[in-house]
Amino acid sequence: MIDQLSLVAVYPEIFLLVMTCVISLVDLTVKSPTRRPTYVLTLLTLACVAFLQGQNALAGQSISAFGGMVVSDPMGLWLKCFAAIAMFVTLVYGRDYATSRDMLRAGDLFTLSLYALLGMFVMISGHNFLVIYLGLELLTLSSYALVALRRDDAKAIEAAMKYFVLGALASGFLLYGLSLVYGATGSLDLSEVMQAIAGGPATLKGSAQVLTLGLVFVVAGLAFKLGVVPFHMWVPDVYHGAPTSITLMVGGAPKLAAFAIVIRLLVEGMAPLAVDWQQMLAVLAVASLLIGNLAAIAQTNLKRMLAFSTIAQMGFMLLGLLAGVVSGAQGLDSGNMANAYSASMFYVITYVLTTLGTFGVILLLSRNGFESDEIADLAGLNQRSPLYAGVMAVCMFSLAGVPPLVGFYAKLSVLQALLASSQPIYIGLAVFAVVMSLIGAFYYLRLVKVMYFDA
Repeated sequence: MIDQLSLVAVYPEIFLLVMTCVISLVDLTVKSPTRRPTYVLTLLTLACVAFLQGQNALAGQSISAFGGMVVSDPMGLWLKCFAAIAMFVTLVYGRDYATSRDMLRAGDLFTLSLYALLGMFVMISGHNFLVIYLGLELLTLSSYALVALRRDDAKAIEAAMKYFVLGALASGFLLYGLSLVYGATGSLDLSEVMQAIAGGPATLKGSAQVLTLGLVFVVAGLAFKLGVVPFHMWVPDVYHGAPTSITLMVGGAPKLAAFAIVIRLLVEGMAPLAVDWQQMLAVLAVASLLIGNLAAIAQTNLKRMLAFSTIAQMGFMLLGLLAGVVSGAQGLDSGNMANAYSASMFYVITYVLTTLGTFGVILLLSRNGFESDEIADLAGLNQRSPLYAGVMAVCMFSLAGVPPLVGFYAKLSVLQALLASSQPIYIGLAVFAVVMSLIGAFYYLRLVKVMYFDA
């Protein structure tokens, strides 16, 4: 018998799936080249889903469903709400761009976007290795098709192939890591995995070495999905090669889902192994901040610059997760740990919202045959369009962490969480992050200079 609570926990996802199937069928009858009926139905679906998720989040309930395989909690609900909003904004921005580049010959853009969003929802809610992996594959397979949607563009096809090959490799890493963890613990359920690891060798079904090896592969797979160094190779190529509306789709909402599975797998599933994975996260964060910021300075293409900026921003977000681990390991009050994780979540949400504004301006400036994706293309933008220049400048200042914009408070909350640990190494990491932010400010402010002071 189906537990009624199980359906209550996932009714927004069921609604999204049903509407995606309906929209796929309706699109078969649409003759308009702009796919207006499909577009309107898609936006209404996204608005309803965002409303339902937001309403559930405000209720503040945590529900475990389908035998513990799915969990509906405030963190996941807010992430799903913002993911739906990000997808809504992306499609509003990207429709004219897609129409002018013959990407709407069928309604694939809209239906694949909804399937990708459903994959994100499954990833965010998953509390079982198989459910999380199922959501991840639904998202990535939809993303590969979206990147290759412009079939007459060699750059987009090349980007899709690179994304597919590297994405398949990363999925293999993650799946192999999860299988090793399953072999060591004897369970696919995150709660049972946590109990088995916490109980030590007596409760493990396999050796501790197998468990540690599995953890290494899991962290490698998660690092690829976040796009952090040294698993960042795909990010600049996909950002640059994909159509700009798809770049925004790949660089926006999926970051929220990637953050969620990091929390689910590492914090809720493997917290007793924190001593092992916090060192890996520290290396990933430092390398991402260093290489992301230094490589961004050398870019002349705006989309590639924003890709390296993303790598650095994800490195900063990992510092927040690291601070939560430190607070837990030191036995500080649970408030410090929760503050660190919430700072990290706040950081990734503000990053996604700022990215929507940044790529939105690039999309609005693009015309058929002109992508507006070189930094030089924005020269003198303030003389041509003060509004677009102003929006882009605010987004750049926010990404750079200039007060009083939201990006400053996001960075400040992560640094405060790091400093709360009071350990010299983490204070050193906070200082390093500030120095890297100053370096990052150079290429953000260079764009403002080009818009306002270049001819």
